[in-house]
Amino acid sequence: MDIKDKQILEALQKNGRISVSELAASLNMSDTPCLRRIRKLEQSGVITGYRGCVDEKKLGYSVSVHAFVSLKSNSELAGELFEKEVAEISQVIECSVIIGQHDYLLKVIAKDLVHYESILKKQISNIDCIAKIESTVELKSAL
Repeated sequence: MDIKDKQILEALQKNGRISVSELAASLNMSDTPCLRRIRKLEQSGVITGYRGCVDEKKLGYSVSVHAFVSLKSNSELAGELFEKEVAEISQVIECSVIIGQHDYLLKVIAKDLVHYESILKKQISNIDCIAKIESTVELKSAL
């Protein structure tokens, strides 16, 4: 991967809907070589997909919570069970395996803190393999 590939990646991360013509022009390239590079990045797995970023607040979700989850066991089975169960909770928009005091970090969106409490008590806490959950409310996203 050379400097042009890195510039293409940077531009696509900022605006995944930019046209090939606009992208090529911004990088002082012609369309065909630019498109060829994009396809190569896609085929090699560097670009794994494209998605729309959503403003949760405009959908009525004004609270973002980071929940640190510790499992009762660090077994593969417990991890698979937890990941399967948490994937069914639509308000959990990110789930990361982490190292340290906790096993997972969840990002949960909710309409308000009462709604988060409901999600926590009725859905997340009911996952059998969880030992402990610690929640932190996000005040503002800097990026």
